[in-house]
Amino acid sequence: MIRYFLPGFILLLLLGLNARPAQAQFTVSGVARDSLSREPLGFASVFLAKTTYGTITDEAGRFTLSGVAPGSYDLVVSYLGYRLYQLPVQVRGPLTVNPLLAPLSTQLQEVLVQARRHRNDPAALLKFKQLFLGTSSFSRQCKILNEEDIVVDFDPKRSILTASSSSFVKVENQALGYVVTYYGLRFEADLNQQTVIFLGKPGFTELPARNARRQQQWQQNRRTAYIGSLTHFLRAVHNDQLTAQGFLAQRTHQVFNIRRARADSLLKQQRAAAGGKPFDVSDSLMARLSESPAYLYLYTRPLPADSLRRRATDGTYQLRFRDQVQVTYQAEKPDPRYQPASPLGGLLPPATTQVVISSQSPPTPQVSTLYLLQPGVRLLPDGQLAEPLAIFTEGYWAFEKMGEFLPLDYAPNLPPVPAQKP
Repeated sequence: MIRYFLPGFILLLLLGLNARPAQAQFTVSGVARDSLSREPLGFASVFLAKTTYGTITDEAGRFTLSGVAPGSYDLVVSYLGYRLYQLPVQVRGPLTVNPLLAPLSTQLQEVLVQARRHRNDPAALLKFKQLFLGTSSFSRQCKILNEEDIVVDFDPKRSILTASSSSFVKVENQALGYVVTYYGLRFEADLNQQTVIFLGKPGFTELPARNARRQQQWQQNRRTAYIGSLTHFLRAVHNDQLTAQGFLAQRTHQVFNIRRARADSLLKQQRAAAGGKPFDVSDSLMARLSESPAYLYLYTRPLPADSLRRRATDGTYQLRFRDQVQVTYQAEKPDPRYQPASPLGGLLPPATTQVVISSQSPPTPQVSTLYLLQPGVRLLPDGQLAEPLAIFTEGYWAFEKMGEFLPLDYAPNLPPVPAQKP
């Protein structure tokens, strides 16, 4: 799942040849069968979601995923005419799972056939591709290979754009060298609230490189996509390496402008009293209406990892913090196609903190904001959250989408970043 507040849109979130630290690797194996007849399902797709661990069952329904690192995964099995099989698994050693797939009813199969005949409005499809693929330099090298399998609808009354697929959405990313197959996609963009959510179970397959130079370019692009990303940040929080990995985390606090809220209310009353006729607005009211609806306080003191996480009695960590957190990645400039969102308003200093005044010019570093929608959420070592809908992001992380989407088993060895002043 990915949930964002988009820049200019606010996005409401979720990695090859990989340089991974040495660790134990295991196999996940089993036999996929029909849940009713118990007949084996040959040539079904089997994979661990958000990773490059994937295979096809043989004629007897057998499969083996090799070289799997320890961790928490979602095992997914897809087969034509059957419901998508999903099972959370913990890999701590060799694991055997025998999936039982439920066949689709005849009625549901007819509904899916009708959905494939759905003709998308070109403008709605274009908007979906912009919001799903993104607009970054890497996103421009992405394309959807099966647009005909996507149903896109736009509700003009609510300004909500939705998209789904009864099978999967296949995206080719020539920037990173992957084909991403997104099973069970559910996408929703609220153009009024400026939020985007998409859910699904993606699997990654590496593209064959034409030559060594192309493979080297993919390796460099993958590293570029990874550093500074939300996954990179969450791993740094988990491992207490924020500064070493180049991140600056700072607390922010949003305060709504009461004067502006009262002005909005008064204008609404005057408009209702006018009954649709023209009416005059005083200069003082216009002045208040021109004020920012909210102000954002930025506390410049850097937050350590322990201000963002809590250790549970079982040794696991929870992502947990006060207010919101502004995260600056200092070791890489933003993509040249990035356009920062308009600020909430000026930064007003509370008595207890220094304040940095925001600028309208594009920022040199990558700046994002992280919000928690509940008191805390379990943080896994690989940068996953046990409940992805527990957070949303805005700023640079909201700008990064399918163009920068990497499998979770991508984990480069990164040298420490030299310390920089905030």
